[in-house]
Amino acid sequence: MKMLLRNLPALAVACFSLQETGAHYSAQAATLPTFEPAVPLVSGGPISFAPLVRKVVPAVVNISVTRDSDTSAKHKLPSTVKGTPLEKRYRERMRRHRDELLGAGSGFIIDPEGTIVTNGHVVEDADKITVALASGKEFTATLAGIDNLTDIAVIKISSPQPLPYVTWGDSRQVQVGDWIMAAGNPFGLGSSVTAGIVSARGRDIGTSPFDDFLQLDAPINPGNSGGPTFNLAGQVVALNTAIVSPTGGSVGLGFSIPSEIVIPIVETLRQAGHIERGWLGATLEDIMTHNGTQVTEVDRNGPAAKGGLKKGDIIVGMNNEHVETARAMIRAVASAKPGLDAQLNVLRNNQPITLTIHIGRRPKWEDGNGGK
Repeated sequence: MKMLLRNLPALAVACFSLQETGAHYSAQAATLPTFEPAVPLVSGGPISFAPLVRKVVPAVVNISVTRDSDTSAKHKLPSTVKGTPLEKRYRERMRRHRDELLGAGSGFIIDPEGTIVTNGHVVEDADKITVALASGKEFTATLAGIDNLTDIAVIKISSPQPLPYVTWGDSRQVQVGDWIMAAGNPFGLGSSVTAGIVSARGRDIGTSPFDDFLQLDAPINPGNSGGPTFNLAGQVVALNTAIVSPTGGSVGLGFSIPSEIVIPIVETLRQAGHIERGWLGATLEDIMTHNGTQVTEVDRNGPAAKGGLKKGDIIVGMNNEHVETARAMIRAVASAKPGLDAQLNVLRNNQPITLTIHIGRRPKWEDGNGGK
């Protein structure tokens, strides 16, 4: 208040000066262009997400994973627990009961029989998987299958009554700027929802050759892993998987796997329990021109070596599809069915040649940490 009182005389002088020179300022304003009417391109946004929450949240589940003490002693504190309220509980149970709470995450039911989709890193290596519904009911789940390369998993629970479930939406129709809602179990606190927009598409954050994330600004925190991202129709358009954060909490950079990638993997896991992926048996790196990928190593007795691929070769295409980068080539090979032949378009000493490679089955050790 004191500052405002001291400034009052100066403000009065300024007003007086403007009145005396009003004609001058009017002349300047007359030189501005004529503006088009400002018609909002977006109107009628959601007044409340409550109807959407009521529809879908009953099918969103909390997942906790336990392991016996002998096995868990070999593991470090999980990243999904570290720095959260669950860390204290984890350490207390380690000291008192020798029964370790390894992690907490989220998932969602996709049929009334109890099929649940989540992230692989939420349930991998679990001795016991416990699923809690929003209603408070708890079930022991069994693992149906994991695809480490995409970090997608399917688990199953059984209930005498049909369970609430959600349906898939088409992520190909999702646009940057669209409203979305994320649901899950952040920090082990229980069922929560957050809302925001799609910030970007096609994000590659280096977790696997199949990175093609939707970037979201809806707050996503540890414990949200495996939860769904919904469009405004209540359809699942993505699987919440990762965050980028210097603090461990949300900074508005969340990443979800689009449903167009998740759906076929989930269906294969439901039927077969695993995904068979192709393997070349060579180490690749990008080249300066981004017009192909160079072979830096060839595994002895691997598919590439048997097919005649050599160190120094530049692969520019597979089955007549152009390849620009090493990641693109790895993705193409991993997507190929093991046991089939692939035609590689190769430059060797600047001379084009074609090699036939019998695609192998990708070894488990090639998957590394499976997207973690």
